[in-house]
Amino acid sequence: MTTTIGFIYPDHAAEDDYPYAAGLLGVHLAVTHIYGTDLHAVPELLDLGSPQRLAAGAHQLAADHPQAVVWACTSGSFVYRPDGAAHQVRQLAEAAGVPASSTSFAFTHACHALGVRKVAVAASYPDDVASLFVDFLASAGVEVVSTSSAGIDTAAEVGRLSGERVLALAEVNDHPDAEALLIPDTAMHTLRELPMLEERLGKPVLTANQVTVWEGLRLVGQRAQHPALGALFGGDHAA
Repeated sequence: MTTTIGFIYPDHAAEDDYPYAAGLLGVHLAVTHIYGTDLHAVPELLDLGSPQRLAAGAHQLAADHPQAVVWACTSGSFVYRPDGAAHQVRQLAEAAGVPASSTSFAFTHACHALGVRKVAVAASYPDDVASLFVDFLASAGVEVVSTSSAGIDTAAEVGRLSGERVLALAEVNDHPDAEALLIPDTAMHTLRELPMLEERLGKPVLTANQVTVWEGLRLVGQRAQHPALGALFGGDHAA
């Protein structure tokens, strides 16, 4: 039976990363959309990740019979802070009737799987939102040695960034003490850039849509490897 993972994705930006990954991995990645503001601002992000919106997303995915469901939004989970984000995931699992997680937890789990403790963060968000991601990582024992904020206000703008712009964002904001670079916005197209990102930086690069797919597979105990999806999808730590 083909593995099916469900993803609740906010609005529209870089959701085509998911069928790309599905084709590489030979799994079914079902994506449904919920809608709200696409502003990178705390009050709006809290509303976007509300229990009602995520329960609606879980209901929309029911016809696909997913074996696990992931809230595919980093900022819409870490703005709840660690305890609130954990409660968010528990409520989603209850609504979906299957194991659940979110992109924020996907990042911390991926760092642990790779044995990474010191990271650089290249964020597209404004400073106040990016700082909450730094705090979230710290709560899981992941130290951020360098963080940058591109200050892009909306997910739609992030979704229009070219591959070269993504590569430049990564190169400029890496840090020599970082064991990996994290790029935390699911609105950013990153999967097709992963091989070049890791080649240029010479270290693992974890991006939002990459870790979200990995997390969904991890929830159902499936190991998946593909060199085009970066270090996370290679070796013993593959999902």
